[in-house]
Formats: sequence, C-alpha cells, structure tokens
Amino acid sequence: MTSTQKPAQTPARKSGTAEKSFAGFTAEEREAMKDHAKELKASARRSPRTAKADGESDVLAKIAEMEDADRVLAERLHEIVRAAAPQLTPKLWYGMPAYARDGKVVCFFQSARKFKSRYATLGFSDQANLDDGTLWPTSYALTGLTAGTEAQIIALIERATG
Repeated sequence: MTSTQKPAQTPARKSGTAEKSFAGFTAEEREAMKDHAKELKASARRSPRTAKADGESDVLAKIAEMEDADRVLAERLHEIVRAAAPQLTPKLWYGMPAYARDGKVVCFFQSARKFKSRYATLGFSDQANLDDGTLWPTSYALTGLTAGTEAQIIALIERATG
C-alpha cells in the first residue's frame, strides 16, 4: 500500500452486540389496545347528552366482569372516586375503569388479572395534579383496602383533581 492509498473500510459493527429480535407486544397489551380502539369507536357514536351515563354503565359492566379480588377492589375504588371527585366522569380506558376530566383520564384502575400481575394498580395520568418537585409516584400497587388505605386514596384523588 502506498502512502496515498486508503485502507479498505468495512461496515461499522456495534461491538459485542448480536442481532436481537423484538418479540413485540404481549397478548395482554394487544388486547388492551383492541379494547381502547373499541372504546374510541363507541364514544364517537355516542351523543354528548348520554356519554356520561353510558360511561358509568360501561365501567360498572367492566367491573362486574372482573374476578372476585379485583372486582371487590374496583367496586370500592369506584365508590371512593365518585364520592371524592364527583366532577370526574367514569369511562373505559384500555379496557379498564378510568375517571376523566374534560375527556382526559386523570386516574384509572388496572386489575391484577388483566396483566397477570400479583397486585392491582391505581394509576394517575399526567392530567393529575400530583407534581411534587422533580420526582413523584404516579401509580400505586393495591392489594386490599383498609380504612387507612381508603383515606390515602381519597387524599390522592382530591389532590389529583384540585
């Protein structure tokens, strides 16, 4: 090789990495996305006059379908949210009970069974007013309801909607 010739270049490789396959979404995640698509279609067909009542009946029907442990939690959580934040409108969100302000979900319940988890989840979206500095929780594991737990949930709901 002369001083004017450049060495042959080979394509760059990421060192130490093998091609990884992407497994995609889980069956539960795909089912949740299908549920969400159905919810969007149903809400588009509803009249604004009946949307609130239809959302409530949809949420109660979804709760009724849940297995015992999840159903008990979801029923009580529904009562708590309706009492602590009557301004929120019940609706389904990815096949789970949720509560919205101006059409945007503020909080939601995720059953343990839906995603094969060992606990249900009470979650809050970015619409919830829970900001506390640069780090704050947005979801909570829920395995049972005691008077103390209910008081904490009421405080969270009130803060989220305040």
